[in-house]
Amino acid sequence: MPPLTVALLLLFMAYLLGSLPVGYVIGRIRGVNLFEVGSGNIGATNAGRVLGRPYGVLVFVLDFLKGALPVAFIVPIARSLSDHSEFALGHPDVLRVLAAALAFLGHLFPIYLGFRGGKGVATGAGAIFGLVPGSVTLAMLSWIVVMLASRLVSLASLVAVTILVISYLIGTPQPWHDAALPVTLYVVLGTLLVVLKHRTNLRRLIGGTESLVGEFAMREPVLRMLHVLVLGFWFGGAAFFNFAAAPAIFASFKEVVFAGPSDRTAFETLIAVDAPEERKNALASALAGTAVGPVFPKYFAMQTICGVVALITALSWWNLATGRRINRWRVLVIGVALATVVAGWPISNYVSELRVERFTSATAKAAFGPWHLVSLFLSFVTVCLAGLALALAAFLPDRNAPA
Repeated sequence: MPPLTVALLLLFMAYLLGSLPVGYVIGRIRGVNLFEVGSGNIGATNAGRVLGRPYGVLVFVLDFLKGALPVAFIVPIARSLSDHSEFALGHPDVLRVLAAALAFLGHLFPIYLGFRGGKGVATGAGAIFGLVPGSVTLAMLSWIVVMLASRLVSLASLVAVTILVISYLIGTPQPWHDAALPVTLYVVLGTLLVVLKHRTNLRRLIGGTESLVGEFAMREPVLRMLHVLVLGFWFGGAAFFNFAAAPAIFASFKEVVFAGPSDRTAFETLIAVDAPEERKNALASALAGTAVGPVFPKYFAMQTICGVVALITALSWWNLATGRRINRWRVLVIGVALATVVAGWPISNYVSELRVERFTSATAKAAFGPWHLVSLFLSFVTVCLAGLALALAAFLPDRNAPA
C-alpha cells in the first residue's frame, strides 16, 4: 500500500475513534439520553452529574484514551504497514499532530451523532498529552485545584486550557519555528475550540448561574493540605536558594579561583596566580553565574506554580464569614508575592544576559549592578511575603463553623 494512502487511512481511523460517543452510549445503557438531561452535553461532567460520579470518571477516562491512543500508536502502526509511511506527510510529528487534531474533532463533531458532540476537554487532553505531556500534566493539576476550590468544572476546564497554552508557549524555545509549528498550532487552535464550546458555560459563569458539583467530605482537608504544602515548599525553596544555596555557590567559586590550581580545579590553572584581584573576582562571579543561571527558569517556574495554587486555594475562603479579614489579607499577601515572582522572572533573565555582556560592554557593566540589586530586592520581598502567607496558614478558616 502506498505510504500516503496508509497515512490518510490511519488519520481517518483516528477521527472515527475520536467520534465514538462514549458518554452517550453509557447513558443509553443506563436508560438516559444525556442530550435531554442536565446540561445536555455527553461529556464526563454531565455524565457524572446525571449518572453518578463513578460513571463520570469512566467517561472521562475513556474520552481521554480516545485522544491519547491515536497519537501514541499512529507512527508505529504506519511504520509497520508500509516502509516510510510515517514520513508521508513530512516529519512524523506532523502525522501525530494530525491524529491528535482529528481525534479531538471527532469528539467535537462525531459522525455517529450527526456531528453533535461534547466539549472536548477529556479527548483534547488525551490527544495533546502524547505531544506535550509536561504542559498537559500542569494543566490537569490546575484543573484539579480550581475544581476543588470552586466546584465549577467549566471554570476549571477553561483555566486548565489557558495554563496549557501559556506553559507550552513559555516552555518551548521557538514555538512558532517550522519544527514546532504543527504542535503550536494544535495547542492554540485546540484551546480556542474548547473555549468556543464552553461559550454557554461562560455566560452562566458571568451570570453566576453555573451549576456546582456536589460537595464531598475530603474537599476541605485536601484544600487545606494543598495550601499549606505549596506555601511550605514556596517559602522553604525560596529561602534556601536565596540565603543558603546561592551565597554558598558564589563563595565557593571565589575560594576555588583564589586558591587554584587545586583539586577543586583538577589541578588545572583557571587564571594566573598573580592575576589582579579584580580579574579573579570577575572570573569567580562569571563561573558562579554559569552554575546558578540554569537553575533560574526552574526556580521561577516552581515559585509561579506554588503561588498560583496558593492563591486559588486562598480564594476559596474569600467569602467565608469566619475569619473574613484574615482570609482577605491572606489573598492580598499571596497575590503580591506572586506578582513579585512574575515581575522578577524577566528581570532575572535580563540580569543573566547582562552578566555575560558586562565583560565586553561598558553599558552592560553599568546596568548590571542596579538591575542585579532590583532582582535581589524582589527575591527578598518574595521570601518575606511567602513566609507571612505561611504564618497566616495557622489561621485557616473552618468552612463548617457557624458564621
